[in-house]
Amino acid sequence: MKKVLIANRGEIAVRIIRACKDYGLTSVAVYADADADAMFAAQADEAYSLNGATARETYLDIEKLIAVAKRSGADAVHPGYGFLSERAEFAKAVIDAGLIWIGPAPHVIEALGDKLQARAIAQKVGAPLVSGSDGAITSPAEALAFARQFGMPIAIKAAHGGGGRGMKIARDLDEVEELFSSATREAVAAFGRGECYVEQFLDRPRHIEAQVLADSHGNVVVVGTRDCSLQRRNQKLVEEAPAPFLSNEQREKIHAASRDICAEAEYTGAGTVEFLLSADGVISFLEVNTRLQVEHPITEETTGLDLVIEQFRIAEGLPISVTTMPEPRGHAIEFRINMEDPGRGFLPSAGEISNFTAPSGPGVRLDSGVTTGSVIPPMFDSLAAKLVVWGATRDQALARARRALSEFTIEGVPSVLPFHRAVLDHADFSGADFRVHTRWIETDFAEMLEDAARPAPASASGLLRGHVEIDGKRVEIGIPDTFLRLLGQMPATASSAGPDAAENDAGAVRASVPGLLVQWNVEDGAAVREGEVLAMMDVMKMETAVTAPVNGIISLLAKAGSSQTAGAVIARIAPDDAGTTSMTETRT
Repeated sequence: MKKVLIANRGEIAVRIIRACKDYGLTSVAVYADADADAMFAAQADEAYSLNGATARETYLDIEKLIAVAKRSGADAVHPGYGFLSERAEFAKAVIDAGLIWIGPAPHVIEALGDKLQARAIAQKVGAPLVSGSDGAITSPAEALAFARQFGMPIAIKAAHGGGGRGMKIARDLDEVEELFSSATREAVAAFGRGECYVEQFLDRPRHIEAQVLADSHGNVVVVGTRDCSLQRRNQKLVEEAPAPFLSNEQREKIHAASRDICAEAEYTGAGTVEFLLSADGVISFLEVNTRLQVEHPITEETTGLDLVIEQFRIAEGLPISVTTMPEPRGHAIEFRINMEDPGRGFLPSAGEISNFTAPSGPGVRLDSGVTTGSVIPPMFDSLAAKLVVWGATRDQALARARRALSEFTIEGVPSVLPFHRAVLDHADFSGADFRVHTRWIETDFAEMLEDAARPAPASASGLLRGHVEIDGKRVEIGIPDTFLRLLGQMPATASSAGPDAAENDAGAVRASVPGLLVQWNVEDGAAVREGEVLAMMDVMKMETAVTAPVNGIISLLAKAGSSQTAGAVIARIAPDDAGTTSMTETRT
């Protein structure tokens, strides 16, 4: 293995590029139009355009990725996490193209990526597991029947999902139907398949996971545990290793189940087995992530292993560096630096970072894909960096985390830094009586964080493409549209021209976030009422509702499937006293 194509973007692409340099490999980056000036594209030894704007046109296009690998002379592909990292068809395409796939075999990805097959494997090896549906369900009625039989709450999960996407928690019977539909939509959008299943949900659980390394020589080793309970919308925000406040019996049960599941599945590579732990000590297998985890650095800091280099070794057919679980060294905490506004319900944001001042000092590591001047595009994940803090003890790690977060400054785009600072001062997280659970942010976190200033809109197009002739050869070029605006050759786009002229129009229905207008829930000309959910937006792979600002008759101005900037007027509601009254009476 000499040259690795990295089929990803952002901070994880930077992380893999650095591992390539450490291991003596040449790195090849690929980029969407909006990422042409991104840090990862500049740091790679080579970088190639995928000639597209959306994820589907770029990082999810298997044919384009294979074509770039062949064009660049790469002999291996690392998928990172997200995008195609858990897609068996991508792994198979890489292998069929004669390239080395840095990950588990396609049939293993397929078996463990199918949550129903993964449950069957867990059952076979005797892993702890709650009750679930027998196979995928096809209708909300089946979900309701399961809920009535086993009780609430229930989890509705995409059978081919992962990372919290395509998963909804229903706590009341009357919300099961809508959440089933929402989970199906998210699953189709994120994974291309909408099958879902249901299982009992352990209320207010902790999220515990085990990092596994397995090679082709029969070695399957759990190299550490992590606690990932601090989440919003089923997406992790803070993780720590080793998982604190576990009994020896609980830890050993998690270790044994993780080893047995991976051994039974004939796993090779780096993988993570996830569990839920209820307040009364019940452990239940959740899923296996057949890839590198976002939170892998805290395991690296507490074991001394480089998990990406271990992936390289395994892909080359070498044994892993350890054959028994290493004793944890100290304690590490990771803070995901998402470009989201915690004061507005963790609303994802896009725009240009005007100031990125990172912390440093003893015990501080920063894995970042951005710097001052970087642009956060609206069509990709909101994760921009990860702050990792190590200490000899958990208390020292917490103290260093407070210092590091006090030094950290991000301006221009809202970030979750205020939330992280508030969490460190909360007794539920920092105290000896650890009371954090997966819904703690929604149910127990009492801090009222202020809304951040809204970012200036980022350019929507990224690159303008054309052709020139060089020495008789026709060559395609891409020029950033901001460069042409500086030269006065291009008018400002709607997204860069400032707020909509109808800012004070009470009847304007605006896109709640920058992203894709997934669907309209109402028809043109329908009578709507204030607060009613009119449409669903998809931003950075998560659905967000658009609600009616007033009562009246709606006129739809934007089509489902169109990309929108934050605040764009997508419909207008005209007052209609008679229609509103009739509607209100019939819905009361």
